Amino acid sequence: MTDLPTPHTDQPHDLIGIGIGPFNLSLAALAHGIPANPHPLTATFYEQRPAFHWHPGLLIDGASLQVPFLADLVTLADPASPWTFLNYLRSRDRLFPFYFAERFHIQRAEYDAYCRWVTDQLPGLHFSHQVDAVRWNNQRELFEIDFTQLDNDGEAQALGRAHTRNIALGIGTEPHIPEPLKPLTEADNIPVIHSADYLHHRQELLEAPHITVIGSGQSGAEIFLDLLRARPTGHENLHWLARTQAFAPMEYSKLGLEHFTPDYSRYFHALPESVRDELVPHQWQLHKGIDADTIAAIHDELYRRTLHGGWPDTTLTPGVSVRTAGRVANTRIELHLEHTQQNTRSRLTTDAVVLATGYRERSLDRILTGLDPHMRRDASRRPRIDDRFRLVLDPTVTGNVYVQNAERHTHGVGAPDLGLAAWRSATILNDLTGTNPYPLPERTAFTTFGLTPQHPGLPTQNPDLIPLTQNT
Repeated sequence: MTDLPTPHTDQPHDLIGIGIGPFNLSLAALAHGIPANPHPLTATFYEQRPAFHWHPGLLIDGASLQVPFLADLVTLADPASPWTFLNYLRSRDRLFPFYFAERFHIQRAEYDAYCRWVTDQLPGLHFSHQVDAVRWNNQRELFEIDFTQLDNDGEAQALGRAHTRNIALGIGTEPHIPEPLKPLTEADNIPVIHSADYLHHRQELLEAPHITVIGSGQSGAEIFLDLLRARPTGHENLHWLARTQAFAPMEYSKLGLEHFTPDYSRYFHALPESVRDELVPHQWQLHKGIDADTIAAIHDELYRRTLHGGWPDTTLTPGVSVRTAGRVANTRIELHLEHTQQNTRSRLTTDAVVLATGYRERSLDRILTGLDPHMRRDASRRPRIDDRFRLVLDPTVTGNVYVQNAERHTHGVGAPDLGLAAWRSATILNDLTGTNPYPLPERTAFTTFGLTPQHPGLPTQNPDLIPLTQNT
């Protein structure tokens, strides 16, 4: 193993991003567009993976994004940027086909290809670089970042250290497996696949006599539909289980979507911590429901299979939780189920399981161990994050650590939404530069969230509405 630049000899960066997913890629693209006035913004980004891939195990043929194509990396902050989705189409001579296709929601595979097009051309992105530690250097008033450069096999090749005035954390999410289902991951020789790896094991799943899908969100629905289409009529042998009380559609009304605006993010951030914590679980249908077109496609496929009489061999059961799970005779899986409304229990034996059980934010604690003495936390020991997406640190740290998609507890359901990526990136860069390279709209929603406007862009309060109390 060799060493990369030694400490105290490298020029400090203005910004180092850790992780290159869509959110930090948005930040990198917008940072690249800031004029050199008087000096260029120096930004570099590290990613452990060898290349950009966006949920490759879920790029099911025909699956679409749940946000419009305008929710690309940059458009909602800078529609004139060279990194827009429309410019990507132009570079591929596909603008006219896209125009005639009349698509507002593009396919996931196309979004992945667009992001990879950006990473192929955007400078300052370093893949196969694993960040190992982050510290604050009081003497230099800089962050120190230790990293390992990896070879093509993912093995350590060289060590390095970089210094920066600011950090942007975009380490993303990781597959979540609920505690009762964790024993299934040890079921050797039996296909138990998290939805994140679905396409990598699709053929193995299809060879199983009976398949169970667990999870009521968009991924579970898309996987159930894909498996259904691939199984012969009358011999589907598919079971779909969900904890939710229905296979419910995602809230997609125009006013409902205003929960994914900067206005709502500001409103949510200003609420007391206890109110925020109570709100988030009740807003699941805003981001964990199923696209109405996917629900319709499932019903259409099931109906088609009844045309010659009989019903498809499928079972779709909401309102069910898995109490325990394990193997049976080393060849099958047994799920112990409980129906919450009936207060009944049953047992299901199956040959393969797809865990469409979602994702959780990766903990910041491991990578920020060196900053732990400086971090301020809330009552639940989560990092405090201010309205400009900065970790709240003690005053001895003069640099900023910005976070992307790790702030649902402070900013609400819009944190993981692609539609807010460009706005959040622009907010970060405006704060980091102390200027206004990306002027942002003062108002973004028709809804006024709360009786007290959260920012001056909202209309003045109705003179007939007189506040009786004022929270402090």
